[in-house]
This record gives sequence, structure tokens and C-alpha cells, in this order.
Amino acid sequence: MAQTLGYVALLVRDYDEALTFFTHSLGFTVIEDSPAKDRLGNDKRWILVSPPGSRGTSLLLARASTPEEASRIGNQTGGRVFLFLHTDDFRRDYDQMLARGVKFTTAPRQEAYGTVAVFEDLYGNKWDLLELKDRPKG
Repeated sequence: MAQTLGYVALLVRDYDEALTFFTHSLGFTVIEDSPAKDRLGNDKRWILVSPPGSRGTSLLLARASTPEEASRIGNQTGGRVFLFLHTDDFRRDYDQMLARGVKFTTAPRQEAYGTVAVFEDLYGNKWDLLELKDRPKG
């Protein structure tokens, strides 16, 4: 039996501002951007983005459509780190993200498992930028 996580939904306020952040600030690639309808027949978009070179789970940018959903934008996990962006070159990606205006809330640090720093997306969700020690480069 084989299973994989296909997508992780991230609540966003606006499709275009989210798409700009993920493609320009983080350098993600747009996998799909298609018009769609929600369960009530309202217009929405199906937007999947992925880190460069990724062959894993994609991020679904899901515009909040109810007040309850909107209240969760930027705090989908109660303030904990939400997503973990793995890299094969921490310093390269950290420097590029800083140059593009990404806000880091912690300085880079060495841990037993690798090099890590916490950053926030445009809504305040916390992410780890992480280069694991046991992953080969390249």
C-alpha cells in the first residue's frame, strides 16, 4: 500500500497577494491556477504552488470564504510552526529570502537535526526553513 499527502490547504485573504508572496518572495512555482466553483457555486480559484525542484506535497492557496475561515488566516495552528520548508542549501535560501523581504523571527541556529530558522508568511503563519543534517546535498 502506498499513500502520499497530495496538498496542504493554506487559508489566504486574497489569491493574487498570496500568489505574489509565494512566487516572488519564496520562489515557489505555480503548478496550477484554474478557475473553479465552491460548494455554493461561487467563483474561486484552484491554485497549487510548490517549492522549486519539489516532487512532494503542494500547497493549495485557499481563499477564506466564511468569517470563521477568515478568522484563521495567519494562525492556522495556534501560533506553532505550521510548515517546514526543507532546503539543500540553508545559507543560499536564507540569504535569498532575506533579500526578498521575508521576515525571519529567529536567527539561524544549529540543532542536532540540522540548521533552522523560523520565518513568517505574508499572513503571519510560522514556517521553519530547515536543512537536515542527514540529507545529501544536490
